[in-house]
Amino acid sequence: MSPRKAAALRHADGLSLRDHLIASAERLIRRRGIARLTVRDIAREAQVADGVLYNHFANKEELLAHALRAHVQTVERTLDGLPLPGSGSLEACLRACIRHGLALHTAILPVFAQLLAHPEVLARFGALTADDHQWGLEPALAGYLRGEQDLGRIAGNVNVTAAATVIVGACHELILPHLLWQTAADPPRVPSGFVDDLVNTVLNGIRPAGHDHR
Repeated sequence: MSPRKAAALRHADGLSLRDHLIASAERLIRRRGIARLTVRDIAREAQVADGVLYNHFANKEELLAHALRAHVQTVERTLDGLPLPGSGSLEACLRACIRHGLALHTAILPVFAQLLAHPEVLARFGALTADDHQWGLEPALAGYLRGEQDLGRIAGNVNVTAAATVIVGACHELILPHLLWQTAADPPRVPSGFVDDLVNTVLNGIRPAGHDHR
């Protein structure tokens, strides 16, 4: 191990050099965003020479994709998790799920919005998570709803993946347009009644009571 590498890892909590580089890039993402990060910025944060990054990653985009995934995981650890099936009324649990989704999107979408002009990083991030079918809010939410279905609190014929998509899509639609089109630095505002209205729509649907599907 070279002296430079040893110095870089001295306070890295046992991380490998590769993971240390990811952690360093992730810290910069949290502090500064991702759009203008350079290899030199990351190397300085990690206390290594610029070229060290290329010993572990094909290019900057690959490193940023790993750091982006680490950032999402860091944010998730700061939030209250999804409720356990049956841990409260179904309405209360769905409200908790929606609030979790709104908080998660509020925290992570600003970084993703910066990457609209950097599709190569988004593509690499997508490739990292493509084979992990448990990655992300939608599979986690579908898993929660499936647990409620197993308890008989959600009808057996309901497609829980579709229901999860509705909830995640509503959270996404509330947050992302604010980031793209609003100039105010204030965080997005959740309209009064948004959570309750979404819960009511998910639970009761849009068909009139007693009306068949024909």
